[in-house]
Amino acid sequence: MRVTGGSEGSPLDSPWWRGAAALAAGALPALTFPAPGLWWLAYTALVPWLLLIRSAPTGRRAALDGWLGGTGFLLAVHHWLMPSLHVFILLLAGLLGLLWAPWGLLVRRLLSGRPRAGSVAAALVLVPSGWLLVEVVRSWEYLGGPWGLLGAGQWQVPPALRLASLGGVWLVSLVLVAVNTALAVLVAVPGARRAGLVGVLVCAAVAGTAWLAAPLPERSGQARIGLVQPGIVNGVGSVDRRFDREAELTRRLAGRRVDLVVWGESSVGRDLRDRPDLERRLAALSREVGAGILVNVDARRSDRPGIYKSSVLVGPDGVTGERYDKMRLVPFGEYVPARSLLGWATSVGRAATEDRRRGTAPVVTETPAPARASGERLRIGPLVCFESAFPDMSRHLVHEGAEMVIAQSATSSFQDSWAPQQHASLAALRAAETWRPFVHATLTGVSAVHGPRGERIGVRLGTDSSTASVYEVPLARGTSPYVRFGDWAVYGAVLALALFCLREVIRRPSRRRPSRKPPSPHARTAHASPGRPRR
Repeated sequence: MRVTGGSEGSPLDSPWWRGAAALAAGALPALTFPAPGLWWLAYTALVPWLLLIRSAPTGRRAALDGWLGGTGFLLAVHHWLMPSLHVFILLLAGLLGLLWAPWGLLVRRLLSGRPRAGSVAAALVLVPSGWLLVEVVRSWEYLGGPWGLLGAGQWQVPPALRLASLGGVWLVSLVLVAVNTALAVLVAVPGARRAGLVGVLVCAAVAGTAWLAAPLPERSGQARIGLVQPGIVNGVGSVDRRFDREAELTRRLAGRRVDLVVWGESSVGRDLRDRPDLERRLAALSREVGAGILVNVDARRSDRPGIYKSSVLVGPDGVTGERYDKMRLVPFGEYVPARSLLGWATSVGRAATEDRRRGTAPVVTETPAPARASGERLRIGPLVCFESAFPDMSRHLVHEGAEMVIAQSATSSFQDSWAPQQHASLAALRAAETWRPFVHATLTGVSAVHGPRGERIGVRLGTDSSTASVYEVPLARGTSPYVRFGDWAVYGAVLALALFCLREVIRRPSRRRPSRKPPSPHARTAHASPGRPRR
């Protein structure tokens, strides 16, 4: 056993210290997301983790460093789930952290020892590609969805938003990991610093070119959107009292020439088919403010079994258009995966006691009255809650003709955590990706609106606000490269990794085959003659 500390060794020689270092290094990138919002840290946050994996004495240790770092990252990004899931969050983070174990092997394979310039050049492509593949796999809705993608921390950086319009948040993540990889080479590989410097310059050139040359959406008018945020309403009768508060705030928008009023997730707790009185009240509010009202019904439906979360548009004459039922549910929050095996999670946290039901198709609907600025009905695409984290969903709505994407959300269970700000920041990415304005309306904050370039529109309604606010939202026409070409950055990363794996398989037999050396001649032993001295 090696002695650690002093001049005879490093603390990292101890597996316990090394494990703690891996957890901490993996958690560091979480500071780039709101609320800390240290977006600039994203360009160096992975360097300690990369250097730790690079120094791993064995491939097994590198995989373990990757696993522990991934666990630390997920725990830090999702720590606000602890009140709901308690110890279960540790199990989930540990299981999903395993996705980074192969990434750890890849980093060590390419960067350990004294890598040559060719190996460094390969690392600048493959290490980001490996990271991106991890992000894609964990973005599967049944594994928790794409919350905390590295590129999402750049939601307020205009060049990064321009990159997102080209290749989605995936392209932003690729560039960030490439920069971190190049910096790790500059720090730790003296013989390949030129290659590392070239990598940094290439990444800067990519971002700069996107900023200067990427196409921009063409403005096509504007719409006035009213957001209603009632704030926290708890206790007995909270469902009815929340509705009354939302109605009161909506009346304040009368005479302000709004084109649409948006309420948050679960803003209506009764199915409108069962409660025609509520539908009549909403229709009267619509007539009073002169605009349709997009509400969100969280209730057991009268026409089919189960509880649904549904976006419903109400006009002057009642419900209008097609209702949208939420398609992607929050694991444990709205359903328990494999409930027969994991149902015990309801006894240790606030997991869903009854599974919500899923919708079957996205919906694009029109406002009941034309927008005042354009004279045409506004086509909107609703999403519910964490569906705003999925790039493909807003992209599909724009393909179907949506001029504005609206996410109705509620994060009141995590009111004092990072969650409300993290959730609101996703609106900027989705807007930049699709060239369509994105409205993020919540019950208790943070509510936000972003324009077609991802730019912030108006004021953000914080978690301490109970108010109604009107936003002048610019509209745009045209198709962004990301909407047109989709997840090409992901496909490129997968192709690069596949070619690398194929090359490794082809080269492996030649490495194992023993080298053939010519047989050495038989040694002759010299014997001295009996009467002759040995020389």
